[in-house]
Amino acid sequence: MIIAAGLSILWFVVWLLLSWPPSTGQVVAGFFVSLFVTFMTIDLFEKRPGGDGTKGLSYFLKIPVRIFWFVVYVFVFIWQCLRANIDVAFRVIHPGLPIRPGTVKIKTDLKSDTAITLLANSMTLTPGTTTIDVDKDSGYLYVHWLCVKELSGAPCQLPSAKRYEWLLKRVFE
Repeated sequence: MIIAAGLSILWFVVWLLLSWPPSTGQVVAGFFVSLFVTFMTIDLFEKRPGGDGTKGLSYFLKIPVRIFWFVVYVFVFIWQCLRANIDVAFRVIHPGLPIRPGTVKIKTDLKSDTAITLLANSMTLTPGTTTIDVDKDSGYLYVHWLCVKELSGAPCQLPSAKRYEWLLKRVFE
């Protein structure tokens, strides 16, 4: 209950900062939106991500570290998206259209549903790649890639996927 109240206040403050200067309608809307967002995200904060749901002092002490790595992840994601946008734009305007589209199988060591989902969505939002399927049991993601580097049947690794995975492991596991 304390976590839910703290999250509601946090989301409400974020809403107020994003809609500054607030009006009466924005404050009322922010109140209800913060409750809704808390309801939708509370399980991410009440359970230990990827674990058995136990909570202890060591878990709560790790929250600032997890937040730090999430902020780093956001900046890495934005940088990778910018690079991928430039790469895709180059391939589109290049007269020879240097693409080799294909589907690749990527092995991931992530275990939590949240981390795997965020990894798959991050690759889909990065131009030039789209996550097609996730096989959580075997730990594989199937990704359509605009320019496949190797055409073997073995699992390969997208450079951006490895970076995302390394950071997401620190945030969610």
